[in-house]
Amino acid sequence: MAVSAESIASAVKAAKGRGLPPVDKWNPPFCGDLDMRIARDGTWFYLGTPIGRAPLVRLFSTVLKREGDKYFLVTPVEKVGITVDDAPFLAVDFDIEGEGKDQRLTFHTSVGDQVTADAEHPIRVETRDGEPAPYVEVRAGLEALIDRKSFFRLVDHAMTEEIDGEALFGVWSAGVFFEIAKAADLA
Repeated sequence: MAVSAESIASAVKAAKGRGLPPVDKWNPPFCGDLDMRIARDGTWFYLGTPIGRAPLVRLFSTVLKREGDKYFLVTPVEKVGITVDDAPFLAVDFDIEGEGKDQRLTFHTSVGDQVTADAEHPIRVETRDGEPAPYVEVRAGLEALIDRKSFFRLVDHAMTEEIDGEALFGVWSAGVFFEIAKAADLA
């Protein structure tokens, strides 16, 4: 049987119960790479064509697994490699509950996940080509790139805190301070 997006979708639908599938417990044999790609803007492609059906993209996103720097779609019986240009998810918005050190930031992804930034779901910011590249961990090593408008909103809620004797600019969520930049670098 040839592995295809359709065979993966059928297997996932057959195995799916309530909630996210337990992909961390599935260790099927590797069946090769699939011509599937997740672009930096969160668009999923199959055979070079964008996947236009949001429920199908959501279904695939629930069986995504990361091993090292590689990404796979897994079912109980097969595992196929896919290409991820940056992060597999895109955080398109967030909600704020509370203020200051007591606030909670809950991010929403383009595939329907919601995650509150905390110790297990950290926010991190890299610099690429002189520009910030912000991420939040969604689940099991899978991150969401925080989109530009959400990052600007995040910066609006940031503050300077002294952590271990160093002035850092960042945000609080669920009792954890997440650094966006060193305060000295902002001058």
